[in-house]
Amino acid sequence: MKELQAHLDKQKKFFQTGKTKEIAYRIAQLKKLKQLLIDNEQLLIEEVHKDFQKSAFETYVTEIGLVITDINFTLKNIESWTKQQSVSTPIVNFPSKNFIITEPYGSALIIAPWNYPILLSLQPIVGAIAAGNTVILKPSELTPNTSSALEKLLSETFEPEFLKVLLGGVEESSVLVKMDFDYIFFTGSTRVGKIIMREAAERLTPLTLELGGKSPCIVDKTANLEISAKRIAWGKFVNAGQTCVAPDYLLVEESIKDKLLTHLKNSIHQLYGNEPKESPDFPRIINDAHFDRLAALMSDGETVIGGESDKEERYIAPTILNNISLEDKIMQDEIFGPILPILTYTSVEECIKIINARPRPLALYVFTSDQRLEDRILNTVSFGGGAVNDTIAQLGNHHLSFGGVGASGFGSYHGKSSFDAFSHQKSVMKKPFWPDVPIRYAPYDDLKLGLVKKVLK
Repeated sequence: MKELQAHLDKQKKFFQTGKTKEIAYRIAQLKKLKQLLIDNEQLLIEEVHKDFQKSAFETYVTEIGLVITDINFTLKNIESWTKQQSVSTPIVNFPSKNFIITEPYGSALIIAPWNYPILLSLQPIVGAIAAGNTVILKPSELTPNTSSALEKLLSETFEPEFLKVLLGGVEESSVLVKMDFDYIFFTGSTRVGKIIMREAAERLTPLTLELGGKSPCIVDKTANLEISAKRIAWGKFVNAGQTCVAPDYLLVEESIKDKLLTHLKNSIHQLYGNEPKESPDFPRIINDAHFDRLAALMSDGETVIGGESDKEERYIAPTILNNISLEDKIMQDEIFGPILPILTYTSVEECIKIINARPRPLALYVFTSDQRLEDRILNTVSFGGGAVNDTIAQLGNHHLSFGGVGASGFGSYHGKSSFDAFSHQKSVMKKPFWPDVPIRYAPYDDLKLGLVKKVLK
């Protein structure tokens, strides 16, 4: 506890020097982070492979590359984001100047998950640095190789009073969330998110919670089924399904279910061959506990694609389950693995009813060529973010903020939203000493009231 507190105290002291508020300093730190990724690309790919058996392509595209492009986007825009923003002046405050100054919160705590250990550790850091905060990063203990590499590289690149990585498990995280940080950014499960929110509430610490949930994927009869299946399979099985915005279950119009299943089977074979276990492009489950949890879920319904598993290798095949009911165990919680249950619907209203009966999901996907159905879904169902006729690719657009709603979290980041998340907007009005309008001062009378009413109508 004392050691952890000492790290935070050093960062608070450094923040008070005002160094992190200098735009040139922030830019320099972002450039150092970018260079770290470029120089150590192969090392990081190797460490992620040790934890997941993930391909170099997937690691670069879904982790390293996304962080680099986020840094580039931030560097391009940081000077405009940090400028004092003038706003209009209402007549009641005339004459005056009104403006907003953006300032950092101070000392930020970032608790990262295991499923994308580079991306979900460093992408929030980009926003924290851009906004002018100091950072303590707590990466996941479930990816020991990647987390250790990040700790080594970041400690060699940044001064600890500015950015510090603290390794450890639940005990360390439990201590950190009880400390006096100025901002907390957490990515993980809804269960743990509730715990962190309670701790933050004790200190009135602002926070962002990026959680999860059961993200639906709707396919109607007007969709191009071949392309839909390919995009669904890719979004579901990338990282072996261990993606918070992966399609968690399919809602398929009943008349096209069999055709879609055929296309899904073909898509899985195109992606990973006839034996996905032998594919260098199909990752493994993170640990034995998650493997056991996922293996137990495959007893629901009818396995129509996949179903194979190997605990020694922590391998679970890309699996499609048919004849699933809403009461089945697999429909109760987020799956977070390469298992995709299929349910059918006969009307859009039935589809909407199924989704809205559950906690609001982090993501939603709809495959359709019917504009009316698209509009109906998007304007009736509440969700964090999503896509029409694609899956998870929306995360590659820095102009689209990413965040949950309800049980799937609150607050958002990506691009400017990351900068905003770690910033406080300080509103200021500046008035001259003259003129000093007497109407606002007592004593009041009917004449003053009448004038005020005319102005404010």
